Amino acid sequence: MHYRLDELDREILKRIANDARKPFLEVARECNVSGAAIHQRIRKLMNAGVIKGSEFLLDSSMIGYETCAYMGLYLQNPGQFPVVIEALQQIPEVVECHYTTGQYDLFIKIYARNNKHLLDIIHHKLQPLGLARTETLISFKEEFRRNIPVGNIR
Repeated sequence: MHYRLDELDREILKRIANDARKPFLEVARECNVSGAAIHQRIRKLMNAGVIKGSEFLLDSSMIGYETCAYMGLYLQNPGQFPVVIEALQQIPEVVECHYTTGQYDLFIKIYARNNKHLLDIIHHKLQPLGLARTETLISFKEEFRRNIPVGNIR
């Protein structure tokens, strides 16, 4: 089920999706409504789960994490999902985890200081989870990342 956005909701999301630090009063002026109205709408969108929060994006290589890898995980049995998900949440280098269709049971994104550190994560943090096996893809460079375009949302 998805949340039904009205025109003001879409206008607000367009203005804040790529700049979470944009002042609410500036958004209010651009949308021709009061600052209080923007605060109420954003709170409503957050309570509904449309907006999950705001964040600062870190450049991983600038803080010493030069290896980005995506890993497909194969579980030994389907009953492991809850235990493996909980364990993955305890590994700080794992920054995303997805249930997927296709060949993998789970697909994760990992940041490591370098390839040696990645190997250490695989051997000492992932293999003890009782996985059947893993497949790793190393990303050479993130070219871009963006939110879903708001203009086409109904």
